[in-house]
Amino acid sequence: MNKIFTKVILVLCVLLWTGFSASAQSIVVSGTVMDKLTKEPIPGVSVTVKGKTVGSSTDQSGKFSFTTTEKPPFTLAVSFVGFNTVEREITSTSTGLTFELESGAILGQEVVVSASRTPERILESPVTIERMGQAQIKEAAAPSFYDAIQNIKGVEMSTQSLTFRSYNTRGFNANGNTRFNQLIDGMDNQAPGLNFSVGNIVGITELDVDNVELLPGASSALYGAGGISGTLLMTSKDPFKYQGVSFQLKTGLNHVNDSNTDNPQEFRQFDMRMAKSWNNKFGAKFAFSFLQATDWFGTNRSNFDRASNMPKSGDRVSDPNYDGVNVYGDEVSQNMRAVNGNVEAATRQALLTASGGLFNAQTALNNLPAGTPYPNYIGFINANVPAALRSTVINQYLPFYYAQRNPSVLPNQNVSRTGYDEINLVDYDTKSLKMSGGLYYNFTPTIQLMAQANWGTGTSVYTGSDRYSLRNFNIGLYKLELKGEDFYLRGYTTQERSGDSYISSILGSYVNEKTKASTAWFPQYIGTYVGARLNPAITDAQAHAAARAAADGNRAQPGSAQFENYANQIKNTYISQTNMANGVYGAKFDDKSNLYHYEGMYNFSRLFNNVVEFQVGASARKYDLNSGGTIFADLTEEIDIDEYAAFGQLGKKFGEAFKLTVAGRFDKSQNFEGRFTPRVTGVWTVAKNSNIRASFQTGFRNPTTQNQYIDLSVGGGSQRLIGGLPSFLNRYN
Repeated sequence: MNKIFTKVILVLCVLLWTGFSASAQSIVVSGTVMDKLTKEPIPGVSVTVKGKTVGSSTDQSGKFSFTTTEKPPFTLAVSFVGFNTVEREITSTSTGLTFELESGAILGQEVVVSASRTPERILESPVTIERMGQAQIKEAAAPSFYDAIQNIKGVEMSTQSLTFRSYNTRGFNANGNTRFNQLIDGMDNQAPGLNFSVGNIVGITELDVDNVELLPGASSALYGAGGISGTLLMTSKDPFKYQGVSFQLKTGLNHVNDSNTDNPQEFRQFDMRMAKSWNNKFGAKFAFSFLQATDWFGTNRSNFDRASNMPKSGDRVSDPNYDGVNVYGDEVSQNMRAVNGNVEAATRQALLTASGGLFNAQTALNNLPAGTPYPNYIGFINANVPAALRSTVINQYLPFYYAQRNPSVLPNQNVSRTGYDEINLVDYDTKSLKMSGGLYYNFTPTIQLMAQANWGTGTSVYTGSDRYSLRNFNIGLYKLELKGEDFYLRGYTTQERSGDSYISSILGSYVNEKTKASTAWFPQYIGTYVGARLNPAITDAQAHAAARAAADGNRAQPGSAQFENYANQIKNTYISQTNMANGVYGAKFDDKSNLYHYEGMYNFSRLFNNVVEFQVGASARKYDLNSGGTIFADLTEEIDIDEYAAFGQLGKKFGEAFKLTVAGRFDKSQNFEGRFTPRVTGVWTVAKNSNIRASFQTGFRNPTTQNQYIDLSVGGGSQRLIGGLPSFLNRYN
């Protein structure tokens, strides 16, 4: 019965569609598209009815043909990457049309906005600008447009992982560059808890990027704090200009001939974009991207000296205090004599307490002269120490007493715990999912209201003050903006969520602690070492090997159920919940920091009949730090940072040959004094398309949120980073 019903419905739908198609008379639209300069046909050109999704693309001969139910007059839009879009109204004949496209990528004629916040030819911009348009993006020999930025003149890239890259154009680079601004459609996409952009993990997708503009020099006068080493502006496509549905699939291989994997690993990325406008009044777009791959492995086992912050020779076998670069847990290190002295004093006190204050082991054993052989101490203990205490004195006290009284037995050096390789602690299964969308409404041809959202989540690896495994973290940017030809009002927020991210070095260290606490591991190591050294036939290296084997007994091995159980407990426990006394250990972040930003600008040039160019603007920003005590000192207090700024720019053209522009910006952060940054530029037009420019500009940055309020355990829990504000000076005294 259900099958018959389905067939009936299907037949009815076909009949209805046929009737509709017959009633709606279709017309054929056809023609040819060619290059205006060379007269050669251009394949792949998009030809659509403006404001509609109906259309086609040209074939290898530059020809196109499609049918539409639209009745003349209607407008055809012809567009192709690297060429200027052509629009033509069709009033009668719709076949045999000819379109000639003119290249829009003429060197020096590209229009840029970033140099002075107003459109101008790149050759006439007052400061140096590098630009990537759609033609360059499409032809870039790189996995993505963001990777291709490193090919721009003067750009340096620092790579932390497959999806995490940092750019720099001036001075020294850093894994997280806080001196470099990165904006997406006017939004600062820095992570509020980090104060730098996490690459393009949350940002524009490959199919939605329109252009990229880079200011290589200082740019704080227009774009605020942070622009010391440059400013990168990425602009997405306008749904009124770029409509339709597009898909893209990329695949490749990495880890070829890599001993860490059995086979090469596949790289896959899928992108999609949809955009539509109605009557040039309302527009909408949606973009999606998903990447999956195996990240690069951290396999640098070189030895590192944390005291001198320099590499050193040796490995786990030859150096008792070995600390491998990509080995975690071995950061925990203690001096052998210091531990010995602490254990001797604690055990002596315990014996004194157990005897009711009547037996001081050190006083008793000091009755023997210096240099007394070890066996003689045992004989003395058996003859003079109460029977109830003999075993404890011989096994738990004597080795440490003997080493303290005979320093030659115990070297004055550090030993470190045995660590775990990064590959056993970090999630290398890289994923990156990005989604963006926007709704646009044109009140007039020049005034537009837009609501825009960019959201991304993923798994990656980041190297900062430590090695961080970023798992399932996400960042969202949400904006509401009203703009016209001469003004804009914009408000946006950046929402950062750490997901399941954790510190890999602390994970390695705490797996060790769960297996055997350092308070037990180091005494066992030293006691075994001393016992081995009493045998003249045992070398120092052999004694260390025996001591490590004994102390590492029952150690959780990577891949074992014990290791996985301990690691999962630690990865799912927040850093702030760590309580070593109760055996609770956590390496997980709990960051839910937010940024709120509001700004506006007005261009008065039209009011002055363009005799001068005059712009003013202002902004306000709030950092709302919420890490639950896992990054910042906010476990018991709220931390907000307010910042304000105002800027102005005045430009005047003297004749047709010289233009002078003066700009300035004042920034104030609640924790620091205000800062004024000026910029003065001059452009002298020597001849058509030949200009000489000179500029003076400055840049600065406020101390980052972490510079101010960080309170973070690093180095496997052996060190702590604290903020630089005066309130932190005596925090741990």
